[in-house]
Amino acid sequence: MAKFRIVTDSCIDLPASMVSDLGIEVIPMTVTVEGRSYRNFPDEREIKSEVFYDILRSQKVTTTSQLNPADHEAAMTKWLDLGYDILSISFSSALSGSYQSAVIAAKELRERYPERRIVLVDSLCASMGQGLLVTHAARLQMANHPIDTVAQWLEDNKQKICHLFTVADLNHLKRGGRLSAGKAFIGTLIQLKPILHVDEKGKLVPIGSARGRRHAINRMIDRIAETIEKPEGQTLFLSHGDCLEEALEMKLKIMERLPVHDVVVHTIGPVIGSHSGVGTIAVFYLGKERSQA
Repeated sequence: MAKFRIVTDSCIDLPASMVSDLGIEVIPMTVTVEGRSYRNFPDEREIKSEVFYDILRSQKVTTTSQLNPADHEAAMTKWLDLGYDILSISFSSALSGSYQSAVIAAKELRERYPERRIVLVDSLCASMGQGLLVTHAARLQMANHPIDTVAQWLEDNKQKICHLFTVADLNHLKRGGRLSAGKAFIGTLIQLKPILHVDEKGKLVPIGSARGRRHAINRMIDRIAETIEKPEGQTLFLSHGDCLEEALEMKLKIMERLPVHDVVVHTIGPVIGSHSGVGTIAVFYLGKERSQA
């Protein structure tokens, strides 16, 4: 059975320790602040999370860049040269052009390495939802499943990766075109907090709202309870925009209510954080198909 390497991008928002344990290759995406660019490595070697969120609090504008074909090609070539096949799992194509860049890179590399397999998966996921999908792939790989079996599992199950999140500042969604200026103004005025998910097409869409943050978080937990499948033994992922205390409180509430194995908590990285903002809380789990969830 041919050996293969899982290659993904830093939108997975997984802790560096997990990335190392899973043995995956993470291509860093880029965030730019006032003309200076930083690559989003899992170990935060170029920009620390606390520094990034302090930048957001100072009202500085940040921008992000998708991966280009050369980024994918460089990451894949390293492993192809060592005799590995490639399983590439990309950030949702509905939110970024990075998957299409992987398609272009793979076409070129298949001509140069005809003996190697290069399999691409559009995760249709974001942040630790993508990270959860990648984690399942890595664990299947560790159990000695071949590349095609792992890729098929991803295609069969990616619609079951449920995303739920709420934001503290509606203006970040407004700036990203996810919410109208009028709704952002009214929502801020009456402390309306949106509850959003990533739909079956990989798009970010609102599914509800709550008056105040605590009510929004409680409604998210209610929705998890309604839509999660076989919670026993599941490890949920929970990411946050530099609001660790609230994230840990939500973890405790989830574990008190549901028989899950664990809830892994980690900070949202600069690329996703540039669009979601300070105070975002998001949770990811295996549940019903997203169109039903």
